[in-house]
Amino acid sequence: MVFGGTTETILVDLGTLAQHIKPTITDLGVKIDSELKLDRQIRAVVKSSFFQLRQLAKIKSFLPRQNFEAVIHAFVTTRLDYCNSLYVGVSGSSVARLQMVQNAAARLLTGILINMSARNTKQAPDGGWGWAIVVASFMGQLLAYGSPQSVGVLYPEWLNTFQDGKGMTALVGSLVSGVGLIASPICSACVVNFGARPVTIFSGVMVSGGLMLSAFAPNVQFLIFSYGIVVGLGCGLVYAATVTITCQYFDKRRGLALGIVTTGTSIGGFLYATVQNEFIALFGLDGCLLLIGCFALNIIACAGLMRPLHLPAYYLKQRAALAQKAEEKVLEKPPVVEDPIKKNQSVNVLITGETKDPSSYEKSLVSYAALVRLVKKKQKEYSEYLHSMAELFQNWVFMAMCVSLFAYCLGAYTPLLFLEDLAQSEGLISGISTIPLVSIMSIAAGVGKLLLGVMMDISWMNSIFLYAFTLLGAGVALLIIPVTKNYAGLQVISALLGFFSGNWSVIPYMTTKVVGMDRLTEAYGILMFFGGFSIMLGPPVAGWIYDWMHSYDLAFYFSGSFVLLGGAGLFLAALCCWNKNQDETNTPDTECINDYDKVATVA
Repeated sequence: MVFGGTTETILVDLGTLAQHIKPTITDLGVKIDSELKLDRQIRAVVKSSFFQLRQLAKIKSFLPRQNFEAVIHAFVTTRLDYCNSLYVGVSGSSVARLQMVQNAAARLLTGILINMSARNTKQAPDGGWGWAIVVASFMGQLLAYGSPQSVGVLYPEWLNTFQDGKGMTALVGSLVSGVGLIASPICSACVVNFGARPVTIFSGVMVSGGLMLSAFAPNVQFLIFSYGIVVGLGCGLVYAATVTITCQYFDKRRGLALGIVTTGTSIGGFLYATVQNEFIALFGLDGCLLLIGCFALNIIACAGLMRPLHLPAYYLKQRAALAQKAEEKVLEKPPVVEDPIKKNQSVNVLITGETKDPSSYEKSLVSYAALVRLVKKKQKEYSEYLHSMAELFQNWVFMAMCVSLFAYCLGAYTPLLFLEDLAQSEGLISGISTIPLVSIMSIAAGVGKLLLGVMMDISWMNSIFLYAFTLLGAGVALLIIPVTKNYAGLQVISALLGFFSGNWSVIPYMTTKVVGMDRLTEAYGILMFFGGFSIMLGPPVAGWIYDWMHSYDLAFYFSGSFVLLGGAGLFLAALCCWNKNQDETNTPDTECINDYDKVATVA
């Protein structure tokens, strides 16, 4: 055998043997071309392998997996392995065609895609560009939550502008905080499927658009939609996106990074309280909301820095679907040329009496069966989820946590709206304060988050007792408000309430201790639902009490009593658990120390 060279050279060298020259020869079943590219050999192997795969797909359901695997090796893998040493040095495109055969065989055997469903496995850098992510996330939360955290400054202006009841007007401020918590599972699902950057861009449009729409609100009902629902959902999306992208970039320093990011809400409330007061004095309520809405557009700029480490699930599913369609197209049976005589006979039968198309009828049956299977699958998943929830509520401590969080949020968000109006209506301050009470509460909340988080690192600290103590302290502070007759006293109480509101950083650790890491996400979602629903309910109830009594005293007594009852109930439930499981509770946090990084993703 002679390979290579031009045709003229070969003709001269071989003389009379030149008539036997062929572009391709077959030796031991291997097709060899003159340039040793093996294109025809690879084409033949791919063609025969896919033919065998099409035939094997018809008998897959009749064979056990082990036997079917042996059949695939016998009919397909042997073709790929035969004389495979000759493939050394061939082009990458030719090797890719052989790899496609192997992937199709593996998919036929296992029913899953190869190298398509796996996520990007990049490790968290714990620094580098991650600090740019921290800055962008911090600014995103500051710009989104600045106005909702200082809504107490806007509340008196809305009362004077629309002359509506305090209960109805308070519903605006309660919705903007509660809607984001109730919709947190939906917000998290959006981030998982589409990524942090698109969700942050969309949330920036929502927050900005909601604030600007509120500037043109003709009544409180319009504000409930524009400010309460639209801005509230936007804030929930921002929070989910910023926390998720921060957790992707940090592993060992995740606690520090999340602490910096989540402090943006408190600092935003502190700054925006003063800024909104100044804007209202200079440009009026409408101008203030328009300017704040313009500031919120910078959330879109913050999204530009959120370079994803992992591909979102939606893009992975789309890529996997395209690959699946491509491989299924290859595995499809080749078209068969119909006999024109038979075709005419079938047409005649169709005309004379046969009116039902069997293929469409079979397709409808298959689609109906698939729909039934899907409904049964979803019904089974929902029943399992409900059963899992029922098991959680059988835990008395978790039940007490839900009740206590509901009671706390029912009363703790009342001063956020009404303290500033209380100080003005009681004559404790004339005009607008340079540092509003809402600003004091916001900055104290940031300090509380950090200090309470540090206290959780103490080995002997019990998270349930610590959380119950913060509830008892907040309840006592709320009960003191009606008897406070000077503005300095309200400032001190605002600082205490803000510090105790930092107990939100304790909830993930406390939940982990009670239900374990495996059920943390489910339990935390239930707690957030209770908290969000209570936040939506608490301030309007306090406002309606004021409309009925024309005094804030009963409203704050009502709020403080509920918070005290929640704290006392949780303390008693935890004490009973301590007595029953003393050996386990003496070291409550040792089992969770290694999982703090995972808990931080929920925080």
